[in-house]
Amino acid sequence: MTPCLRPLLFGLVLLPLAAQADRPLAVVAPWEITGLDPSTSGYVFARMRVAETLIDTDAAGQPAPGLASGWQVSDDGLTWRFTLREGVTFHDDSPLTAQAAALSLEHALAKPGILDSAPIVAIEAEDADVVVHLDSPFAPLPALLAHSTTLILAVDAFDDEGRATQMIGTGPYRVASVAPPQRLTVERFDGYWGETPAIGSASYLAVGRGETRALMAESGDADVVFTLDPASRARLARHDRLALHAEPLPRTIVFKLNAEHPFLEDERARQALSLAVDRVGIAAGLLRHPEAAAAELFPASLGPWHLGLAADEAQDVERARELLTQLGWEANGRGMLERDGEPFQLTLRTFSDRPELPLVATALQDQWRKIGVALEVAVGNASEIPSGHRDGSLELGLMARNYGLVPDPLGTLLDDFGTDPETMGGDWGAMGWRDADVVAWLDTLRQEADMDARAELAGQVARRLNEAMPVVPVAWYQQTAAVNAELEGFSIDPLERSYRIDELRWGE
Repeated sequence: MTPCLRPLLFGLVLLPLAAQADRPLAVVAPWEITGLDPSTSGYVFARMRVAETLIDTDAAGQPAPGLASGWQVSDDGLTWRFTLREGVTFHDDSPLTAQAAALSLEHALAKPGILDSAPIVAIEAEDADVVVHLDSPFAPLPALLAHSTTLILAVDAFDDEGRATQMIGTGPYRVASVAPPQRLTVERFDGYWGETPAIGSASYLAVGRGETRALMAESGDADVVFTLDPASRARLARHDRLALHAEPLPRTIVFKLNAEHPFLEDERARQALSLAVDRVGIAAGLLRHPEAAAAELFPASLGPWHLGLAADEAQDVERARELLTQLGWEANGRGMLERDGEPFQLTLRTFSDRPELPLVATALQDQWRKIGVALEVAVGNASEIPSGHRDGSLELGLMARNYGLVPDPLGTLLDDFGTDPETMGGDWGAMGWRDADVVAWLDTLRQEADMDARAELAGQVARRLNEAMPVVPVAWYQQTAAVNAELEGFSIDPLERSYRIDELRWGE
């Protein structure tokens, strides 16, 4: 059934065009719903506009008013005061109060999440303000409060132990039904404090296989399909009932290395693997976006964190061989490297939720074989990378790391590269790599408000990471979507905080 007929048929009689206002929207994406708690699945409910955060972002990706109409910080940097927007109600018709907002943030703070990076001592409600007390200055706090793990829910959404048992938010849509791990349906919330959405109801379906998602777009079983593989994009671009969209994101395809592995502990080995990568070939041939090739972690959209390194100058196979020779590796009769009778063989773990990753992994396998490194590719679940990090079994992990989780990459970097020189970094960051200078620079960035000083420190961190390579960039990710051509107002949020379904409408 074509997408224009599917919602309009009643028996065999076409409904009048006015019925388009009640036509539901079907959204498909790769990411499963693992529960109701913002700490695990907040991103789904934020993207489907069910729940909101104190802080939003503006068109430039900078912190902007959300449920908080404004905020201020004390002179000593230790007290932040967020003033709530007036006239906001939750989906259970209870009012948004400072007490409710503070309670949500206290629950978020008690669970693993982005707020772990902030030195929060207490969260209190004072009249219409949420007050956050710190034990040391922390400049990016507003950016952290834009993250989906800090969604503000009604008091009755939580049980006595602080677990979210209901999803009761303040967004323009409220939950009609939810069936983890795959399906969510939402309906318009007429009591929303902002502009009323044009589309009355929508569904979300988690579909892991990229080929299946593309077929759903092609058949009309889905109206908006996110994250398309290159082959599917080429095919769907010829479909006259679909519009394709792409938006560069502050998300980088990277491989992390276990720097405590005997083959990888010397940074020359990590540099050699990086020098052997044909980033331009991968970006053009596999990702179909030549401009996506990345010789550094941070794209230009992240300002002072961007070093301006040229991707077409990042490959030097002969230099890679020289570095490995310095480390005692020699080619055997088959051209593969050995040292002390042991082959240079590694296993790279990746996952298919992002369909381009297995393709990139295979390209790395071929390119590293040319310098004598044997790579086994293991495609599994995304959870296998952090679990391998924690138990020490991970050698290499290929993933897409989002440095735009909040409107300041510092929050992600604090998690990935640690605030303590004795720790190994976060599950998705450095493994077995410690650098006291980076820790000190990140700690200073936590407190520094002067923009020029922050820019200088950001550049220092980016340069050191590029030299030591605990995490190696390959390409900058681009979000893609196939959209029913009858939809109007579609756009991609470059920070992936929202699917912006409340901005869509059906054409007449």
